[in-house]
Amino acid sequence: MNKVGIEEIPVEGKRVFVRVDFNVPMDEQQNITDDTRIRAALPTITFLAEKGAKVILASHLGRPKGKVNLKYSLAPISIRLAQLLNKEVLMAKDCIGPEVQAQAGRLKNGEIILLENVRFHNEEEENDPKFAEKLAGLADVYVNDAFGTAHRAHASTEGIAGYIPAYAGFLMKKEVDIMGKALENPARPFIAVIGGAKVSDKIAVIENLLSKVDNLIIGGGMANTFLKAQGYEVGSSLAENDKVSLARELLGKAQNSGVKLMLPTDVVAAREFSANTPSRVVKVTEIQTDEQALDIGPESAESFAEAIHSAMTVIWNGPMGVFEMAPFAKGTERIARAMAECHGVTIVGGGDSVAAVEKMGVAEKLTHISTGGGASLEFLEGKILPGVAALQDKE
Repeated sequence: MNKVGIEEIPVEGKRVFVRVDFNVPMDEQQNITDDTRIRAALPTITFLAEKGAKVILASHLGRPKGKVNLKYSLAPISIRLAQLLNKEVLMAKDCIGPEVQAQAGRLKNGEIILLENVRFHNEEEENDPKFAEKLAGLADVYVNDAFGTAHRAHASTEGIAGYIPAYAGFLMKKEVDIMGKALENPARPFIAVIGGAKVSDKIAVIENLLSKVDNLIIGGGMANTFLKAQGYEVGSSLAENDKVSLARELLGKAQNSGVKLMLPTDVVAAREFSANTPSRVVKVTEIQTDEQALDIGPESAESFAEAIHSAMTVIWNGPMGVFEMAPFAKGTERIARAMAECHGVTIVGGGDSVAAVEKMGVAEKLTHISTGGGASLEFLEGKILPGVAALQDKE
């Protein structure tokens, strides 16, 4: 997975088309509520501008369904980006067409322009070759720094690389190098912590990791399906009854591969799915028929944390409980702390896990926080990501 990065190519005086991931959350007034993704792209943008490249930035925002919809305009992002860079950022009215072509042609070394939302054109998601060629016509070189969209074969993430030389930005390279090494050649013991609501969302991840990890920890709603597979009664907890036999199969696979698979031994159970409902800590053998498990219990949280402390590589994807409700966030928070305390390589991917480490204020203590939700999941599944595959390999 060794891709050629921007530091290895001459960029001075060249027009460099950079696919970034500026798909940031905004409120009704189009105020950016979280600029993490914009900040994540700054090292690549700054490097290229300082090296004298003419920087052309492109991104999607939301789902405008192939039509111009000003609610999804990138204009507010160009303002925020200019503040963060302390430098002017030009804003284009579109991402293709004669006017944009002229603007890109007029760029001076070190100048930056942000194109309008590529998804204002249907051809973007269709990976239309003519549209990809028009995008490529704006530049001499293509750089992908949007790992979060690398699992999609769209015109600006994959198609464009068929027309101009394609390289990895710093963020893309970091994602691919760190996650790639963790999966291909990890320092051991290698532990994966998988949470979230449903087994069905993570089957392929679990299957791929079973052939690589020494220890697999399963929490969150999906743990209930595994507990059921072991014959426990999980009351009215979220469980996928049609996946119980699959969970049983995965438990068998883990045993045959010599992988230690850890499930909760206690849970925080309540009768209602609500933040204000009374709850109690019970062993997994004692869940009442009218109770649902909404978090892992303190005993489970400690044994999971102990396993994480002993690891040399840990990947965490998905919360341990209903993290958005304070009474049921303790399990997830304990995992976040354990990740920060671990002396090995620590990687966090997936929206809720990332939110947990940020909320706990431990993000800086981790080796890597993946910016790609769906992309990092598919990477963990062992899939080839089109946006990564399209970039030039080192010889």
